[in-house]
Amino acid sequence: MPAATPGTPSLLRAMNDRAALELLLTHGPLSRTRIGHLTGLSKPTASQLLARLEAAGLVLATGTDGGRPGPSAQLYSLNPRAAYVGGLDVTPGRVLAAVADLTGTVIASHEVPYTEGAQAVDQVTEALGGAVKAAGLHRSDLHRVVIATPGAFDPQTGRLRYASHLPGWHSPTLLDDLAAALPMPVEYENDVNLAAVAEQRLGAARGHEDFVLLWNEEGLGAALVLGGRLHRGWTGGAGEVGFLPVPGRPLVRQVTRANSGGYQDLAGVEGLPRLAAELGVAAPGPAAGTPHGPDTAHSPEVAAAVALLGQAAAAPEGAHLSFLQAYATALATGLASLVAVLDPEIVVLSGAAISAGGEPLRALLEAELAELAPSRPRLVPGEVRERPVLHGALESALAATRDEVFDTSR
Repeated sequence: MPAATPGTPSLLRAMNDRAALELLLTHGPLSRTRIGHLTGLSKPTASQLLARLEAAGLVLATGTDGGRPGPSAQLYSLNPRAAYVGGLDVTPGRVLAAVADLTGTVIASHEVPYTEGAQAVDQVTEALGGAVKAAGLHRSDLHRVVIATPGAFDPQTGRLRYASHLPGWHSPTLLDDLAAALPMPVEYENDVNLAAVAEQRLGAARGHEDFVLLWNEEGLGAALVLGGRLHRGWTGGAGEVGFLPVPGRPLVRQVTRANSGGYQDLAGVEGLPRLAAELGVAAPGPAAGTPHGPDTAHSPEVAAAVALLGQAAAAPEGAHLSFLQAYATALATGLASLVAVLDPEIVVLSGAAISAGGEPLRALLEAELAELAPSRPRLVPGEVRERPVLHGALESALAATRDEVFDTSR
């Protein structure tokens, strides 16, 4: 249909439709009168709007508000089945896929463990196929899929960079092969960036335009949100802070081959058992540690770090306190550079290794950063603790899908 011109009735109808759909998404079921009040529309116009959206399959009549005095009013809600999206979280150990409806409710997930020699296309189609089947859908029912990986696909070459540890994902034809295998639009995003999207939409960064998310799990990384938008950089490598040169560690030469840097060596999970041993902290038993939701398939290095930090945070005294202090100093050393350059409003602390340190680690890190950085952003723990990367992938897919579905001028 031809594009609506400014000021025409069709454009005004589309704007009113979008406003009503956003209200139903935010508030849940609403009556015609309530929608009219919130949008400023008259009752007849609100009635016409709801009839139009119901006919288009975007809203449903869902009962009445019978708990109030007077006649019951019909309630309307967003139709969750109007669109579905998929999200995938790819790590060196597995591919985790999930399907969500238009309201953002996750209705199914499926995990495929990595096996030696597995190819990316096969992993993605198997994981996504399992999630779609569990949801009672077909792959063609998905409007869009967002795939989260470590590193980033170079926009100039299409090849995955900064993630040499991800087996099976470095073919120069990978993006074309995935596009041929999947029947819906597919987008790709860095995993830490998507953890920031989850916090921006659902968690600790709601309402904040300028923030940094510091992540420590399989790798040490950051997501940079400036003016409300992700900053990816020219090649998608913005936030690869593991490569930062830092005091106390030798410069790492030829970093593209080593895939590590000074900050990763200083504060990454691999060095935490050694640091703990030097400070007299004994490794906890196999039952210790901090759970992080159903997706606990971390590497042995991450699992060991989480167990040590969880044990220290539970009793932050003596050697445990010294261990937390040393880790806070290591984290603050690199974070101070980010704060000095970006001056963010808040820093969101995320990833299994940082989360395991809890409030004792956050307080120590905040004190260290105050000594090292010229500005003092608030440090806040991430609130999306269960599968933040996957939730970020789904939220990213939903944002684009809602823009399409809610645009009734098409």
